Amino acid sequence: MEEVCDFLKKCGTFYIATVDGDKPRVRPFGVVNIFEEKLYIQTGKSKDVSKQMQINPHVEICAFMDGKWLRLSGKVIRDERIEAKKSMLDANPMLRNMYSENDDNTEVLYFENAKATFYSFTEEPRVVEF
Repeated sequence: MEEVCDFLKKCGTFYIATVDGDKPRVRPFGVVNIFEEKLYIQTGKSKDVSKQMQINPHVEICAFMDGKWLRLSGKVIRDERIEAKKSMLDANPMLRNMYSENDDNTEVLYFENAKATFYSFTEEPRVVEF
């Protein structure tokens, strides 16, 4: 899991796919965090992506860097605890000008039954599950 988190952090921007009714939706994300041995992402509850993940929590992330790419799929679970939100915001302080662990908008979600596959043009795919 740490390797997945490090790859996503180094990429800077990665893309998350959700489902909106019967249509795919993809948008850039840029923060991840490990808290209590779980991989977390963050968004705002007021955003469409949040609403889509609450209806269908199965998502996929894709990231590319230096000729290698990662596909991460799994179910995301909302964590309402202040401690989880604070951990994310402390790890990504640039979010603090938009979010607070005490507001009603900040949302952190962790992956459950995640499968990450690392790919490249020169190596066999490698799978990490957590």
